[in-house]
Amino acid sequence: MMKKITTLKRILMFAILSLIVLSCDKNDDGITERTTAKNLVTTAQETDALSSLVAALIKADENEGTDLVTTLSSEGPFTVFAPTNEAFSELLDGLENYDSLEDFDSEEDKELLATILTYHVFAGGAVPSSELSNGQTIATLQGENLEVKLENGVFIKDASGADARVVIPNVAVSNGIVHVVDKVLIPQTVIDAMNDGEDDKEGTLVDLVVKTESLSILEAAVIKAELVETLNSAGPFTVFAPNDDAFVALLEILGDDYNGLDDFDTEAELMLLKDILLYHVIPAEVFAADLAAGNVPTALAENSVEIIALDETFVIGDASDTNANILGADFTSSNGVAHIIDKVLLPQSAIDFVTSLSLKSIVEIAVETDDLSLLVEALQQANAGLVETLSSEGPFTVFAPTNQAFVALLDALGDDYHSLADFDTEEEKALLVQILTYHVVSGTAAFSGDLFDGQEIPTVQGENVGINLKNGTVHIQDATDKNAVVVIPDVEASNGVVHVIDKVLLPQVALDFVASLSLKTIVEIAVETDDLSLLVEALLEANAGLVDVLNSEGPFTVFAPTNEAFVALLDALGDDYHSLADFDTEEEKALLLKVLTYHVVSGTAAFSGDLFDGQEIPTVQGENVGINLKNGTVHIEDATDVNASVVIPDVEASNGVVHVINKVLLPQEVLDILAPKVPNIVELAQSVDELSLLVEALIQADAGLVELLSSDGPFTVFAPTNDAFADLLNALGDDYHSLADFDTEEEKALLTKVLTYHVVAGAAVASGELYNHQELPTAQGESLFAIINHGVDIRDKSGTDANVIAADNIASNGIVHVIDKVLLPQEVINILNPPSH
Repeated sequence: MMKKITTLKRILMFAILSLIVLSCDKNDDGITERTTAKNLVTTAQETDALSSLVAALIKADENEGTDLVTTLSSEGPFTVFAPTNEAFSELLDGLENYDSLEDFDSEEDKELLATILTYHVFAGGAVPSSELSNGQTIATLQGENLEVKLENGVFIKDASGADARVVIPNVAVSNGIVHVVDKVLIPQTVIDAMNDGEDDKEGTLVDLVVKTESLSILEAAVIKAELVETLNSAGPFTVFAPNDDAFVALLEILGDDYNGLDDFDTEAELMLLKDILLYHVIPAEVFAADLAAGNVPTALAENSVEIIALDETFVIGDASDTNANILGADFTSSNGVAHIIDKVLLPQSAIDFVTSLSLKSIVEIAVETDDLSLLVEALQQANAGLVETLSSEGPFTVFAPTNQAFVALLDALGDDYHSLADFDTEEEKALLVQILTYHVVSGTAAFSGDLFDGQEIPTVQGENVGINLKNGTVHIQDATDKNAVVVIPDVEASNGVVHVIDKVLLPQVALDFVASLSLKTIVEIAVETDDLSLLVEALLEANAGLVDVLNSEGPFTVFAPTNEAFVALLDALGDDYHSLADFDTEEEKALLLKVLTYHVVSGTAAFSGDLFDGQEIPTVQGENVGINLKNGTVHIEDATDVNASVVIPDVEASNGVVHVINKVLLPQEVLDILAPKVPNIVELAQSVDELSLLVEALIQADAGLVELLSSDGPFTVFAPTNDAFADLLNALGDDYHSLADFDTEEEKALLTKVLTYHVVAGAAVASGELYNHQELPTAQGESLFAIINHGVDIRDKSGTDANVIAADNIASNGIVHVIDKVLLPQEVINILNPPSH
């Protein structure tokens, strides 16, 4: 076979078989650490172990213009890293057509040799090893740097990345110092030159596989796994290439589901194929002659193949029990070398995959296990697709209760649950789903060795189960006070792992259900509570099916007034209502229904812990009740000014919760029926004869003031009487006999300014809330001032105060104070009496 062509990078990284360590005490070549008065060249010439270095210097000097011997014989001082003869032999062993230094016979060869030699010389001084520091860079005569590494000795790192060891340091010469090293140092310039020579090889590793007939399946696999670009890159790589027979044998092992590479069609299978192929790739160029027994890292991270010596050759070991034989070696390409082998190498992930093919799914394991028959029955009874889910790929971790565990659960549930078939309503099936999914962890197959004490594991149901390790046994903590014990751990399935346990795990939602079995309905609670007898009487008197509603599933939240609360309501209604039986007309029954439904919230069971201050809760009646939390007590706000207090909170019912309160809540709708509607400010003015001119002025201004003072407000209005408007008209002169004379746009705008000067927006200020000289900003923009002195006066910009002659007239959107004068802002005074200039 022709001598192999390799790059220097290969030589330096993978082909060093052994290093000869020279020392002062024992040295076959007779080199000893010493001091001499002779220069570098003379010292080397007299040292047998450096004869190759001397020969290399002489050979490089054969080129015209090169005189390294003279240079290194000059004064210096120099520091030289001098390779041993063995170091030069290793260099020559890896090169084609270079059996000795004499083979460097062309000008290019000698120039290359000079480049290598000057890379060993530092011309900046004689540096002993004691002055070298870890990580130090040394600028060489060649131009590139070397790096010093100090760890269990002195090492010199070159551009190849492979370190040279200083085997004899500090040989002092007349013009410097010599450190003998066990490797020829190679600069990047030389590595690049040698790599350029590799371009002459025909094709990449992919091209080599394509043109080799017995590697057709490997070719298809590389394409399918999308590794073509990787194996076409610079490398260098070594590929152990399985032939077609090797792939056929693998497919037979995988079984009927794998008849060809096309059956690798899922994402997981494609990743597996990629892992297998990368496991055949060594990220370096290793020829057959370079093979040595031991583990070799592959391109599949954290996975190695084993090179095994056998009968004066080598076989390749993987994670299986069968080794691969090398059928053909050293097929070279531009980016590496291939060796054809007779077996597909399998990493551990592939072994696990092959093993999984013979495993059964979690459901299949449960079906075939007699003691898990009730678990299978529960999965079917739940009728929620759980059988299909646990037959899917997973991975899942399932805590599987035994039959005895399910029997114990049914006993605890009482007489209504003799078998799993009694979970027959939609709600009960939903509960069963909650219980079963509480036993399932999705996304991982957690074997017992993966579990640790105190671990919290989220389940498919949503709540966590806890792990407790005790006396070598795994215990599972649920929402109860009793743990389940794993009686059979680590039953491996194709889609996860099963741990058989001796108890059905119960999430909090299941505990709540069990507790609810002993609860009574809201109506039953009211009937059995003496202090709610009038509430029950009211429900019956309303005769609107409320008893049936509050006996239904709900959930409801009911604020239940005490008997005393109903008595207080009857007292407030007057002599026509001595008892709830007096609600005897259709209208009165409808009114009572509105009151009662105002106490009911549908769709939720709101316990006191769910309530927050300022909360607004819609009732069945349609209006909201408000929540007020004060001093640890819940207060309920209705449409009145008096809140109800919750005197007994959180009476749990099977269909909701009851809060007993000390007042009957009244919605606005009922208040409007029981009491006349309070008029708004405009309606109030319209009902008072003495304010007719104010109403006329609001309409005449035609500026939307009627609509404004009919809106929500709140407003405080100072309302001038008819006499006050008459006084204003008289003061304005003969052109203003009535408000109708404000008929131009300018006059209407003036009237608007006057009227808005009487309106304070954003507050309803009672007379008792006014204080002396209080400033009152108006809707016109200027302010009024309150004057408190034996009554209430309002001061404008005219100099004459208005007297409040009828204070605190309450409107639905504010308050009206009747005054005896039309108030005038400065803006209007300036328009009526322009200042003279």
